[in-house]
Amino acid sequence: MATDEDLAPVRSRHSMPVVFGAGAAIGVLGGMIGLGGAEFRLPLLIGLFAFAALSAVILNKAMSLVVVLVALPARLAAVPAAEVAARWPVAVNLLAGSLLGAWAGASWAVRMRSSTLYKVLAALMVLMAAALLVTHTTTLGALALPLWAQVPCGVVAGFGIGVVAAIMGVAGGELLIPTIVLLFAVDIKTAGSLSLLVSLPTMLVAFARYSRDGSFAVLGANLRFTTVMAVGSITGAVLGGLLLGVFSDLVLIPVLAAILLVSAVKLARHD
Repeated sequence: MATDEDLAPVRSRHSMPVVFGAGAAIGVLGGMIGLGGAEFRLPLLIGLFAFAALSAVILNKAMSLVVVLVALPARLAAVPAAEVAARWPVAVNLLAGSLLGAWAGASWAVRMRSSTLYKVLAALMVLMAAALLVTHTTTLGALALPLWAQVPCGVVAGFGIGVVAAIMGVAGGELLIPTIVLLFAVDIKTAGSLSLLVSLPTMLVAFARYSRDGSFAVLGANLRFTTVMAVGSITGAVLGGLLLGVFSDLVLIPVLAAILLVSAVKLARHD
């Protein structure tokens, strides 16, 4: 259950250049590996900007939504629309689970005690670190499941991803992309575009659920903060995209995974 600290619309008093710089740094990290970076932004909102767990999740969700909306047209332009459209059953299959998961995850988050939410977020950080390592350091092959097994597996996977994305305030691409590759034998480039198409409605459902809770007031109290950090994140993501391939994944991915694990430890110990 949310505490008074979570419900209070706390306003960040950090200067806007610091907020923009933090968002840009997160964007660069995400851009260098082809992701939005929201998993790195969450611990920063808690550790540096001193938001309570639930407030940080809601702000992270709002910024993730902005980043996905900006990234979607560019991503779709990079992959032929016909190629993405041909895979519409994949998106529908995952959405059948992720929409329910997003609503359930957001509902659980607003009802959790603050101390419990910190520990759940820490566990999910470890999951994200593992997904990062598996996705970027191994070659994923399709599981070649029959259709009768593929469809329910897609719904279950979608539900789990929706829960995780809602509780962390992220788009979920770190989990969606490998899931699409493994379950549906889609190439990783097309999987990236499909993941955005699944992420957007999933995020909107979680956002709608959070908007029904009193803790959502933190967004109104920090609208300028959210806008500036989101712009910084988008700017950083563009720069990070230009740096894509400059640093070897054998060096970059373990470092980023280590950042997530250190963040997980700090969140688990958060008072």
